[in-house]
Amino acid sequence: MSTQRVLVVDDEPKIRMTVRGYLEADGFHVIEAADGPSALRAVTRDRPDLVVLDVMLPGLDGFQVLRRIREASRLPVIMLTARDEEVDRLIGFTTGSDDYVTKPFSPRELALRVRAILRRTDSRPEAAHEDDKLRFDGLTVDPGTRTVLVDADRTVELSALDFDLLLALARAPGRVFTRRGLLTQVWGEDFFGDERVVDVHIRTLRRALGDDANAPRFVGTVRTIGYRFVGRSA
Repeated sequence: MSTQRVLVVDDEPKIRMTVRGYLEADGFHVIEAADGPSALRAVTRDRPDLVVLDVMLPGLDGFQVLRRIREASRLPVIMLTARDEEVDRLIGFTTGSDDYVTKPFSPRELALRVRAILRRTDSRPEAAHEDDKLRFDGLTVDPGTRTVLVDADRTVELSALDFDLLLALARAPGRVFTRRGLLTQVWGEDFFGDERVVDVHIRTLRRALGDDANAPRFVGTVRTIGYRFVGRSA
């Protein structure tokens, strides 16, 4: 049975209870918080492996909580948001989140996404060799330390999911990935949901790298199909 800890942050007790039931059935230890300040205390005190974080919270909203978390760690975070939120607006505020789920949501779907993200976290290598680094003109990607360097002097902070997305593309330069192919490779085979989530994360990745969609150095768009890595090997 998994001993991984998941912090569920929502001001609605029924939602916390429902999510807790599904996650505990999957073997996770669940911690609850009902507002922003208590969520931050729980992150420090209980050291969860992942946070499920509602956007609308008393005290500090989910965006503020996420920014505080990102100041100190790359702890995986799944955001919960109302269905009428515009995706672009949401991601503009939540750069650094690993995934998002819209309300009303399927607790089973949420549990699958939690499991998929934590499975990727568990499979990351403990150590890396110098030869494992991927080097391109203006970009270095280190799978072992999960660090990204742009133009040799700027370290780029990426969420866990955005790093995995970049790594998948950079490991196959020139290969065209469909959105569904990226979902399967990065999010996992058990992901189900809107393929637009790929477009959203590509935008946040480009923003972090300082890449231009119209004249890309690293991530190019293949119209109507998907994306490919266009960086030149160093």
